[in-house]
Amino acid sequence: METQPHWDDYAYFAAVARHGGIARAAEASGVSTATLSRRMRAFETRLGRRLFLHGSAGYALTSDGRQLYEKAQKMEVAATEIARWHTEATGPVCVRISAGSWTATDLAEHASAYWSPNATWLPEFVYCDLSLDIARREVDIGIRNTRPDQPWLAGQQIGHVDYAAYATSPEVIGWIGPAHGSVETPSAQWIKRHHSPEIVTKANTPHLAVALARAGIGRVVLPLFIGERMNGLTRVSDPIAELRSEQWLVSHHEGRHEKPVRAALDAIAGYLRQRDPLP
Repeated sequence: METQPHWDDYAYFAAVARHGGIARAAEASGVSTATLSRRMRAFETRLGRRLFLHGSAGYALTSDGRQLYEKAQKMEVAATEIARWHTEATGPVCVRISAGSWTATDLAEHASAYWSPNATWLPEFVYCDLSLDIARREVDIGIRNTRPDQPWLAGQQIGHVDYAAYATSPEVIGWIGPAHGSVETPSAQWIKRHHSPEIVTKANTPHLAVALARAGIGRVVLPLFIGERMNGLTRVSDPIAELRSEQWLVSHHEGRHEKPVRAALDAIAGYLRQRDPLP
């Protein structure tokens, strides 16, 4: 009788630990909740260890569970590296790049400035105003506004970004604020702090906010590299000193040495340094 868990049991376990429950882990893993629940019970039995605090605590991890989760995360990184190694033999390697809304948009629109179809790497853009996990290689490269402080991440500062207010004309005095429950970027927080009484409507994504601004509804805050070329909008303020931010190119400290990731880092860094040079 087989007693050792399958490799995919560790992946399922890591998903449950990461999401804190069966339902979200099942959705992320592409299996039913019943199947995943059954696999986790069998997984604990095969290991002979209690991994979850069953009952009112749901799927909270025990001490053994936390120790195993640390090891399982290393297995996930290894699996990603094996998949990349396999892909290298069959064509350009996909490099996942995450950034905030406007930086991701700019990188996509100007991809030809730093990448060509005959490159050894293939860009995969992942828009997210939250920091995806580079440690587990959810993404290979992240463009962030702060220096990374985790020891397993490497970062290089490549410039800075300035922001200003934009509208269809200076006569527009209302503001477009962040919708309830949306990710509040520094610029959205600034609008709430300084112009909350003047908010006339709200949006849950930056692109929707721009659409409202272009319709003449209110003002938005945009990075200069986007706002200065946005059709239908004009700058109605000086650069906002409070919002000036650093720009960092972040990657896994070991993954950055992989040839496709290194090539992508160098190419993107060159483009962004030209776009937003350091003072």
